[in-house]
Amino acid sequence: MTEQATALAHPNIAFIKYWGLRDVTHRIPANDSLSMNIGCLSTRTTVTLDPSLPADVLVLNGQQVRGASLDRAQQFMDRIRRLAGKPSPVLIESRNNFPIGAGVASSASGFAALALAGTVAFGLDLPEPALSSLARFGSGSACRSIPGGFVEWRTDPETGDSYARSFAPADHWDLVDCIAVLSNEHKATGSEAGMRLANTSPLQEARVADAARRMRLSRQAILNRDFDSFAAITELDSNLMHAVMMTSEPPLFYWQPESLAIMQAVKAWQVEGLPVTYTLDAGPNVHVICLQEALSEVLTRLRQMPGLIEILKGFPAGPARLLPDDSQVSSQKV
Repeated sequence: MTEQATALAHPNIAFIKYWGLRDVTHRIPANDSLSMNIGCLSTRTTVTLDPSLPADVLVLNGQQVRGASLDRAQQFMDRIRRLAGKPSPVLIESRNNFPIGAGVASSASGFAALALAGTVAFGLDLPEPALSSLARFGSGSACRSIPGGFVEWRTDPETGDSYARSFAPADHWDLVDCIAVLSNEHKATGSEAGMRLANTSPLQEARVADAARRMRLSRQAILNRDFDSFAAITELDSNLMHAVMMTSEPPLFYWQPESLAIMQAVKAWQVEGLPVTYTLDAGPNVHVICLQEALSEVLTRLRQMPGLIEILKGFPAGPARLLPDDSQVSSQKV
């Protein structure tokens, strides 16, 4: 019997973002965060135990990968091997249907899918909180791609437990994430390296201190389907994180001129009454969030923006899940 499993997970977009780690060893974030899984974008990962391999093999989008990416995957699989009590090397075959490393959370969906496929291939059946807790050791945001819909990642100050859970299902609110892709290139400074600079910014302490208030406001706005309140806190949180990045030593500038142009356009569209907002992760691509009723108009306007490569469209999505081995992944471009 082949010890193999295939899983699919979605990236997520954080409306309240974490940036920086309070405890690097245990991957405890500096602040809690809140996000939405992005449907139509996904990572499909197959893990196959193969004792004949001398070491783990990672194949990403059809290409064998070595170096830092392989090291990171091996270290994560070592955790699963210790849990399972099996030393077998593995073949990891992973495929994304969206750009890697440019501000779409590829590490989130990647390690969420690897956590699920890896544990099942090794014969483990972890409950969702434990699987989410495990996934954060691959990538912090990966823990938010384990549950479905609208998700909050919290750390219990008493027990130290740190995992994500859903607070509203995917069909709770008809939001759409229109991702304006301005670059498909890998970032010069990835999120892992960038977060190590967070505490060098004089703004980080205040950003973290105010995070609980922003979490409360964002959660309530989503539960109430209050778009105006949701937009205000989403933009504030995004701007705060990028302010920390820009004031780190050395400074990190993820925005491009075209990113700022879209942000300014969104603010103008709001004045016209369009239910639309923006947020950016660590990259130049702009997540333009709108209500489904405004989707057609938002897409029409976005297509006129300079520097646009493509628009990826995603609706709120469900949790990471197991797949038949012969399933395929496709993206939705508009």
